Amino acid sequence: MQNMMKPSVVWSLFLGLDVLIFDRLHKFYQLNVVGWTGGEVIPVTSFFDYILVWNTGISYGMLDWLPPVSLLVVMAIAMIALAWWWWNDDALLTRLGIALAIGGALSNAIDRMIYGAVADFFHFYWGSYSFYVFNIADVAISLGVVLLIFDVLWPRPKTETQS
Repeated sequence: MQNMMKPSVVWSLFLGLDVLIFDRLHKFYQLNVVGWTGGEVIPVTSFFDYILVWNTGISYGMLDWLPPVSLLVVMAIAMIALAWWWWNDDALLTRLGIALAIGGALSNAIDRMIYGAVADFFHFYWGSYSFYVFNIADVAISLGVVLLIFDVLWPRPKTETQS
């Protein structure tokens, strides 16, 4: 229980839960309050549209040929592996990165269970080049991966047991 009071645990749990709640609230508002069902487009700038696209794959539409149940199994295995890593690593940056990834992945998994696909809203483009459509959970997952890469590349101070 003492492990649960460490700052890295508290802050990462808080961050992961915030991502989950914020993404769920955004999707609930657009889908259940505004009533979007798919295909809606609001041009915001010359390079950004606010839209609704249903993603049946995992990241960037990959594995969209798999049945939704199979995608949920793949996502569950990934989240279990990340949770194990989170539990066994004390570094704040590692735990924050993992919490962002799990919070985002869990919200997208909830979409799959409720809708059979993930609701994506943000579309950036430049001329004929179109960047992927994504959501808040995807941003959190991507930021989490960046933090984990940074953590791996940034040398940690040696402790007495490592000397």
